[in-house]
Amino acid sequence: MKQKFNIITSTCVPLPMENVDTDQIIPARFLKATTREEKFFGENLFCDLRYNADGTPNPDFVLNKPEYSGCILVAGKNFGSGSSREHAAWAIAGYGFRVVISSFFADIHKNNELNNFVLPVTVSEDFLAELFGSINENPKTEVCVNLPEQTVTNLATGRSEHFPINGFKKHCLMNGLDDIDFLIESLATHPIPRP
Repeated sequence: MKQKFNIITSTCVPLPMENVDTDQIIPARFLKATTREEKFFGENLFCDLRYNADGTPNPDFVLNKPEYSGCILVAGKNFGSGSSREHAAWAIAGYGFRVVISSFFADIHKNNELNNFVLPVTVSEDFLAELFGSINENPKTEVCVNLPEQTVTNLATGRSEHFPINGFKKHCLMNGLDDIDFLIESLATHPIPRP
């Protein structure tokens, strides 16, 4: 059983790049691993953006800027496009992000995030732009993501938006269940009759 989702309030890491694909999230050379080693993938999240060719941290990349932290990644439009690699969601979760906010997610990546207990929150482009503005103005800006109510609130301005989520996935996140846990729970409460 994974950590249950309810209400998450956190500072944010802003990544205002559009069309961030899964190869940027976790480069293909790291896909040799066939098991989910969270620390390994988290350490290599955005590797080619995060590190210079000699392996030193790129001081201009947001994950290397000490003023930004938190378990919410605020990303530009069309996040997670490209290949369907689940490793990208592993890397996001392995780094410690629990929520990704964007105005548009690639469908397969969005489902991979949900399957790995990362909540993808889709907001309007106007609200996303406001979030980036608030975070840039004050890196300590907090955002509240309320899964039961399906709302996201910019605490700097008080503005909220409602976000959609599949009812089954919402139930699983709120109860800390993956698909197999859900099946086992369902069979325990509603056993299949034997002929």
